[in-house]
Amino acid sequence: MIPRRLFAAALMLGWTAGPLGTAAAERRPSVLVILADDQRADTIGALGNRLVRTPAIDGLVARGTSFDRCYCMGSRQGAVCVPSRAMLLSGRSLFHVDEQLAGGDTWPEAFARAGSRTFLVGKWHNGAAAAARLFAAGDAVFLGGMSDQWRVPVSSFVAPGRPARPVATDRHSSELFGGAAAEFVDTLGDEPFFAWLAFTAPHDPRQAPVDYRRRFAGTEPPPPDNFLPQHPFDNGELRVRDEKLLGWPRSAAQVSGELADYYACIEALDAQVGRVLAALAAKGRLADTIIVFTSDHGLALGSHGLLGKQNLYEHSMRVPAVVAGPGVPAGRRVDALCYLFDLMATVGELAGVSPPAGTEGRSLVPVVRGDARAGREELLLAYRDVQRALVTPRWKLIDYPRLGRRQLFDLDADPEECRDLWEDGEHAELRTTMMDGLRKAERAAGDPLAVGP
Repeated sequence: MIPRRLFAAALMLGWTAGPLGTAAAERRPSVLVILADDQRADTIGALGNRLVRTPAIDGLVARGTSFDRCYCMGSRQGAVCVPSRAMLLSGRSLFHVDEQLAGGDTWPEAFARAGSRTFLVGKWHNGAAAAARLFAAGDAVFLGGMSDQWRVPVSSFVAPGRPARPVATDRHSSELFGGAAAEFVDTLGDEPFFAWLAFTAPHDPRQAPVDYRRRFAGTEPPPPDNFLPQHPFDNGELRVRDEKLLGWPRSAAQVSGELADYYACIEALDAQVGRVLAALAAKGRLADTIIVFTSDHGLALGSHGLLGKQNLYEHSMRVPAVVAGPGVPAGRRVDALCYLFDLMATVGELAGVSPPAGTEGRSLVPVVRGDARAGREELLLAYRDVQRALVTPRWKLIDYPRLGRRQLFDLDADPEECRDLWEDGEHAELRTTMMDGLRKAERAAGDPLAVGP
């Protein structure tokens, strides 16, 4: 665990909101993107979860703005993290992102053009060629994927000719990635930077360091409020790898064990976030660095009888999304609808960096500064060709086109999506409005399932 004295030092050295010092004010803000893997939006202590300890992320919440309704747009494959990360890096939406990392413009390249030193460590999952191009002029230590892939030195394929750095294999991946990011910070001078720190936690196999898992022994968290032993119908993706981790029906005890592993991994990840923030503070760079903490998507973990992220419920599509740093009000929570890739447009504007060509991300700076309350009016969510959803500030429609089945939820009254109102006769007009809105959104997004002109 990160020593508490380091965490306290970070608080004292730069975590308070206020005017930048003279040297920091003269620098263009730097950006640190911290990306978790499979982390639900409801897993942050400061945002309401009393069962998990996340002091470092809580510190970011206290000195930044949290977006309570930030969504991954979805995926056209079972590995939702792949397109989610591609959308975040490129600013392109789901149905336009396929070729972007192969040859289009991206945010790391935009920051490099603006004079930022770039850095990559952790899980990549979008192909070695893309990593080599996006961070060609920067520092890349090693990449991570699933299981043992994180042990591969990135220099062996990202930077031919550079000597491969030895990577210890007896340390947890979160510790390796956090340590590498802290080492990068130690090399900084006054130059602006763009750093991408992507953890593999809390993705399965959820093997937290022993001390963190021991804390939950005998006090495993209860199942989520919308727990079910199994999903009430076949949603078109019940045989994917994630859903095979437990059989059906799932018991409350099984889900509690999974949650204990999950929370332990998050607490271990949080310690490494604190480690990097302490390094920034010690280097005098915390005050001029915009920090984004988020995840590629959420996870079911017993909600609605599911385990994975191959669904369009809130628990799987919403992500924790915190932005802190210069130009960002402290201690704010906003409920503006936004996509995950809108965060990069936001930090790009805050840092004064022009967006990459073709970006579809919308800056949330007006929302952050209180000049506007709303983000997007509605969101289209998609999973393969078996699920589509339309989200408005209050309502949510989920369409299962292969089944001819639909669900309607009032997210104000039922945020856990426990009461399906589709068959409720009082909502006939709303059903029509939502279906029309979904079809219009599909056409506007270039969705292959779109029908009509």
